[in-house]
Amino acid sequence: MRVRLKGIHRVEVKSTIYYYAWRGGPRLVGEPGSPEFIASYTAAHASRREPDRASFHSVISGYKASQDFLGLSERSQSDYLQQIAKIEEKFGTLPLAALDDARVTRDFLEWRDSMAHSPRQADYAWTILMRLCSWARTRGLTLYRPPERVDRLYHADRSEKIWGEQHLAAFLGVASEPLRRALVLALETGQRQGDLLTLPWSAYKPDEQGQLWIRLRQSKTGRRVNIPVTRSLCAVLDNTKQTGTVILTNKRGLPWQSNAFRKQWGDATRKAKIQGLTFHDLRGTAVTRLAEARCSAAEIASITGHSMRDVGAILDVYLARTGKIALTAIAKLERGRA
Repeated sequence: MRVRLKGIHRVEVKSTIYYYAWRGGPRLVGEPGSPEFIASYTAAHASRREPDRASFHSVISGYKASQDFLGLSERSQSDYLQQIAKIEEKFGTLPLAALDDARVTRDFLEWRDSMAHSPRQADYAWTILMRLCSWARTRGLTLYRPPERVDRLYHADRSEKIWGEQHLAAFLGVASEPLRRALVLALETGQRQGDLLTLPWSAYKPDEQGQLWIRLRQSKTGRRVNIPVTRSLCAVLDNTKQTGTVILTNKRGLPWQSNAFRKQWGDATRKAKIQGLTFHDLRGTAVTRLAEARCSAAEIASITGHSMRDVGAILDVYLARTGKIALTAIAKLERGRA
C-alpha cells in the first residue's frame, strides 16, 4: 500500500538527493518508502507537537531534536529510531517522577528480558534506553542514574572470527574491483565500514617528508586518526582512478549506498564460500595482525583509534590463538633460558 507523506522537502546536491521532513526540518533517513524513511518522517512530525513535559515522551522528543542524535550517521539514526519506537511504545507515557523510584530499573530490565529471544536486539534496546536516560540526566530532567554494570544477554566468542589468508584469497578471487579495494582499505586501516564508505580522497596525502597518510575523524567516537599508508594500500590507491570525491565507489564510479554495499559484500562472501565472517571482522583482523607483528597496545590504538582499554578487550575477543603468537611466545621463553 502506498502512503502519501505530505510536506517532504527534496534537495539535490552534486547528484545526491536528500529528503527533509519539511523545509528547514530534519533530514530523513533511508530510501523513500522504506520503513526507516517512514519512521523518521513520523518521528520528525511527532516531535513538532509539544509533548507532555511530565512524561518520558518529552525525553524522547528532546533527544531526537538534539545534536546528540542529529550528529549520528544516517545508518545510526535509522538503527536508533527502530529501538526508540519500541521504547516509546512501552515507556512513552511513563511519568518522569517515576524515575525517582529506584525500582524503575527493575521495570526496565524486565522489559529488556522480555525480548531475550533476540538477545542482541534486547541488549541494543537497553543501550538506547539508558542513553536516553543519561541524556535526560545531563540536562537536569531527572536524577535517575543508569546502573553502571548490567550483564548482557548476548555473548559471542569471535576469537576464531578473523579473516585468514585462505579467506582473503577466496574473496579476492571472486569479488569485483570496488569490493577488493574496500577489503584492502579495511584490512590496512582497521576502520569501520561507515567511515570507509565516506572517506574522501583528500584524506589521502603525503606530509612534508613524503610519508603518505590517511587522516580522518571517526564518526562514532569523534577521534582523529592519522594512519601511515602501507605499501599494499598505496599500490591499490595509486592504481585507482579517481571518479569522485570518495575513495570507495561502485562499478559506476559513484559513492556506495550503505545498503547496496552490504548486499554486494554479502553476495561476494557467499560466492567465495566464506561463512561466519563479516566486514566488521576485518577490523578485529587488523588488530590481530598488528598484535602478531609485535605492536604494543598503544601502537595499535594509534592506528585503529580505539582506546587503550578497548584494544585489550578486542584482543581478548578477536585474537585467535594463531601459530605466530605461539611461536613468538616460545622464542621469548627460549631466549630467557639461554
